[in-house]
Amino acid sequence: MGEALKEQQLLESIRSVVLKQSENLEDKCTKIEGYNFNNGVNYQQLLKSLSSTGFQASNLGDAIQVVNQMLDWKLSDECPTEDCSETEKDPAYRESVKCKIFLGFTSNLVSSGIRDIIRYLVQHSMVDVVVTTAGGVEEDLIKCLAPTYRGDFSLSGAVLRSKGLNRIGNLLVPNDNYCKFEDWIMNIFDQMMEEQNTKKILWTPSKVISRLGKEINDESSYLYWANKNNIPVYCPGLTDGSLGDMLYIHSIRKDPGLVVDVVQDIRSMNSEAVHAGLRKTGIIVLGGGLPKHHICNANMMRNGADFAVFINTAQEFDGSDSGACPDEAVSWGKIRGSAKTVKVHCDATIAFPLLVAETFATKASKSADNKL
Repeated sequence: MGEALKEQQLLESIRSVVLKQSENLEDKCTKIEGYNFNNGVNYQQLLKSLSSTGFQASNLGDAIQVVNQMLDWKLSDECPTEDCSETEKDPAYRESVKCKIFLGFTSNLVSSGIRDIIRYLVQHSMVDVVVTTAGGVEEDLIKCLAPTYRGDFSLSGAVLRSKGLNRIGNLLVPNDNYCKFEDWIMNIFDQMMEEQNTKKILWTPSKVISRLGKEINDESSYLYWANKNNIPVYCPGLTDGSLGDMLYIHSIRKDPGLVVDVVQDIRSMNSEAVHAGLRKTGIIVLGGGLPKHHICNANMMRNGADFAVFINTAQEFDGSDSGACPDEAVSWGKIRGSAKTVKVHCDATIAFPLLVAETFATKASKSADNKL
């Protein structure tokens, strides 16, 4: 009898540990469930189901919600304050003031088909400020002159080199593309240098980029639309790419060459955030590195952004800014502690088209329907 009692007590002890009573999560958390294809194929409902799917699908679902919050915010959502001017208290004015959106991306995404989605956003003035790398500028221009092709991640570098082909992941860029780029850009640099000498124009990276967008005169280019819609494109690392090669060659041919002032651009870039005024600011960054930090650092000047969505595959455990989660930026004052933020650990070529489909594009479609 004593042994039986001990067994019973042991069993109850095990049950108390293994089968510990749960906290009731009903009405507190989203129930995990995926899309039901028995209901047919409805892509909008499929995208809506991401939030309840779990793992990075849920993070992407959250990112969609945060971007929609950016797009939906207007000053009229805020209560008037005694510090506001009469203009700022005007209902029509408050309804017209929207969130200021900073979009950053790395060059590999312009090499990919994401370039066309970026072009869509800039073409329709859906973002306010763009930050990218030198490759993010030149690859857009080069694609107007010659195409990039699909290859394979496993292609031999030595073999490709012998054929004059450059590999970007599983993309192939013929070396001839860069030759065409040199032929196109050198005459423009000559014109810009003449304007520098005769009209005393002080070139900055953003002014150079705007001029190139104007000169390319191709509607497939996001830089063309940035110039047309007066959307600034910043690139403090303008020389770190083929553009740098072209500036180097041009400086030898036309010694001392163009002078490009980066100090004026950092002032302009930081002013984009500092002078946002009553507007909230939102950050969307694809990838990491220079574009991510440049945008976050500018927003530090206004005590942080109000919304932030990061999409990249980098992890934070090496201490790099590229892989850092939004909360690290909060510690620097680059994102507000009260901000709506999410990081999606995913290849942006997968995640970004889905995000745009359920945010910018959906709202544009609804707006067009309302005008009919």
